[in-house]
Amino acid sequence: MAIEHNNIGAKRLVVGAHYGFRDWLAQRITAIVMALYTVILLVSFLTSSDFSYNGWAGLFARQWFKIATFVTLLTMFYHVWVGMRDIWMDYVKSVIVRLLLQSATILWLIGCAGYAAQILWRV
Repeated sequence: MAIEHNNIGAKRLVVGAHYGFRDWLAQRITAIVMALYTVILLVSFLTSSDFSYNGWAGLFARQWFKIATFVTLLTMFYHVWVGMRDIWMDYVKSVIVRLLLQSATILWLIGCAGYAAQILWRV
């Protein structure tokens, strides 16, 4: 990082091109994981002959499918977190309100992950 001097003598921190790169990359990777899972789910559904509840339960009874589903859900929750955090940081100027909204978002996503695990391993 470089420090520049402007006309009035104050120091300003110049941020390089990598600012936000990690979040950008996380959004792309999680989107790819979700897209791949969607393809797997569609292929599994379209090649199945049993379109009943028992067919879906049989699909989700496989351990690899449960794990793939849960990993996809975790990537989706992280994807949501990065997006919501950026929204809160960009549009909520009050630090206290922003912290409350970010905390509520984290708690909600943790609750969703726990509920998803409970549903998946109940089948």
